[in-house]
Amino acid sequence: MSSASAPRQVAVFGATGSIGASALDVIARHPDRYQVTVLAAGRQVDALVALCATHRPAHAVIADASLYAALRDGLRGAGLATQAHAGAAALDQLAASDACDTLVAAIVGAAGLSSTLAAAAAGKRILLANKESLVLAGELLMRQAAAAGAEIIPIDSEHSAIFQCLRSRDASLDGAGVRRIILTASGGPFRGRSRAQLAQVTPAQAVAHPKWSMGPKISVDSATLMNKGLEVIEAHHLFNVPGERIDVLVHPQSLVHSLVEFVDGSTLAQMGLPDMRTTLAVGLGWPQRIESGVGGLDLLTQGRLDFEAPDTDAFPCLKLAWQAMAAGGTAPAILNAANEVAVSAFLQGRAAFLAIPALVANALSTLSTESADTLEGLLTADQRARQITQAAIDHA
Repeated sequence: MSSASAPRQVAVFGATGSIGASALDVIARHPDRYQVTVLAAGRQVDALVALCATHRPAHAVIADASLYAALRDGLRGAGLATQAHAGAAALDQLAASDACDTLVAAIVGAAGLSSTLAAAAAGKRILLANKESLVLAGELLMRQAAAAGAEIIPIDSEHSAIFQCLRSRDASLDGAGVRRIILTASGGPFRGRSRAQLAQVTPAQAVAHPKWSMGPKISVDSATLMNKGLEVIEAHHLFNVPGERIDVLVHPQSLVHSLVEFVDGSTLAQMGLPDMRTTLAVGLGWPQRIESGVGGLDLLTQGRLDFEAPDTDAFPCLKLAWQAMAAGGTAPAILNAANEVAVSAFLQGRAAFLAIPALVANALSTLSTESADTLEGLLTADQRARQITQAAIDHA
């Protein structure tokens, strides 16, 4: 896209979070190429109004409908012409509307699913950070995107790495010519520990990640390797590659973000400093490369790069994710929901660390797998998995 053409109109959903902040930082570096037209947040009205004062979007949405008046009055008080909206329906409507041609989908959890599907059905470019869209509804999302000609560009580091390596080949992402996709994992805070050594792990230890500063839920997922399991399911849907051709390598330095091995024996890896602005710049500028504000990688300073196989006996969540992906249908939704409830119980001191994979396995074996044709069916499976897992915790 040349700078002479009309700027892309970008909606940032999850604007007050860390991904939203990174996206707005990159966008602000290219005022001739990008225009922020919609900003959305969950409950942080004051932070959303402040962002509107900086970026002057046409629309602002607060997901909590009870905060509509506070947003409307805040925008008026700041002297802004930005139009206030509230509730999930407003998110869906604006994601699908002419107000934007590009959506940064960074709402956390199942709350981000509906608006992502709406944008896909409307043929938008989607910079996808919302895991649940693919784990819960990967078949549905990719089908809608293909039918409408939507473009999904992943912006988490591993899938962005795979996207970039695959696009070195040709314009398609159909898996042809690919022998293996290899996702890298930091290994989390308990890398190298045996299953027995994990029995007494505390929430404080689990959230102390050696590399990243993340929220408690995703930190625990990293500690159990469930986070990598969810990424395996995402990669399967995004790149149309069967599960048996997706591998995981533990790479504690977290500089090689993922690799793709081709049928001719070539393996391409994407490397870089761990900064979301790089992947957001890829998503915004593709197929061009644009300045992100991130420096280059000095390998002399970094020194060695290590790789090892994941220990699926000590960290069975990764194996469970492969099983759910192979089962297909609602199985990944069941896996995800049971894991959310189990992790919450662990963080509250109501379940042990090793109970997390046990509770997920229980939900997968208890619930039958249904087809994943509708959002309603997927959300029903999600709800039932939550109920079964909560009951198992309550009766433990």
